[in-house]
Amino acid sequence: MRNRDVQDLRQKITIFTEAAIADSKKLAQRIAVVAKGKKAEKLIILDMRKVSGFCDYFVIMSATSLRQTNALAQAIEEDLAKERIRSLSKVSLNDESGWMVLDYVSVIVHIFYKPLREFYSLERLWADAKVVRPGRKPKK
Repeated sequence: MRNRDVQDLRQKITIFTEAAIADSKKLAQRIAVVAKGKKAEKLIILDMRKVSGFCDYFVIMSATSLRQTNALAQAIEEDLAKERIRSLSKVSLNDESGWMVLDYVSVIVHIFYKPLREFYSLERLWADAKVVRPGRKPKK
């Protein structure tokens, strides 16, 4: 390859990477908006890009009951399915574990029943990750 070809390739990779990161952040913020609409508590988004190699963002939230945990997962799945975005992980609608994970490759969603979130404390485990401000629902 010529030097110019290498530079062009690097530029294309950079543009592609920046677009993918922007899409990941938008996806994380969209998930946060849906979760807030279902009354999720203590919702945070962690930027995982500098602390892990397996995803770009964590979206972590709490629910006040196991029923709400399931409702949050269902609402997120239904909203993203409209855009043909599907989780790699399959969740049971009657899950009683208290911790549900939705894996959207670049964004991983953790939905905790409140006591389990306090026990596992993912925020403390990933304390080096930067906290991202959740997006707001767009005005109509």
